Amino acid sequence: MIRLFGSFTSPFVRHCRIALAQAGLPYEFVETNYQQSAQGSPTQRVPYLEWEETKLTDSTSILKFIRAQQSQDFLPSLAECELYATANTLLDTTINLFLLEKDGCTPDNTPYLARQLARLGTTLENLNGQVWPTDHKVVVTDDGMLRLCCYLDWVLFRNRLDLTPYPNLLTLLKTAQQNPTFTASAPPQ
Repeated sequence: MIRLFGSFTSPFVRHCRIALAQAGLPYEFVETNYQQSAQGSPTQRVPYLEWEETKLTDSTSILKFIRAQQSQDFLPSLAECELYATANTLLDTTINLFLLEKDGCTPDNTPYLARQLARLGTTLENLNGQVWPTDHKVVVTDDGMLRLCCYLDWVLFRNRLDLTPYPNLLTLLKTAQQNPTFTASAPPQ
């Protein structure tokens, strides 16, 4: 049986849980903290997946594995791949800011982090200028849009950014939230 290691709050793990549910693949979810992930994965982070002799240590390879089990191409178009990569940049940047803030490093006292915060603003502004589908079935079957929606929902869950300047992105998130699989995977309140 597939074993997925992660946390319920991680947007990377959430994307994998959604993909597993979409695929109808039976799996065991093993809730994993920082210390356990440092022992269980050479990347020292979640998610990671074990299945038979296979061990995958990044959400991208995990998603490729899941989509292959469905005989689906993962990120089949250049546009979907670009959006997925952009959403990953947003995720990595925002999570780093979040974790470094716990150590007292903020954009106010670290110029590099100020540039990272500015990166978030320009990227979100660019994405907000796009036209997004209004059918939740389209949104949650496109891994680029799905990754972006996992990010947006995590930002709101963690209260990391004010998304009101990005109404098109909030509408995209509301569209994804119409999907039962997306909603069922939300972090516990």
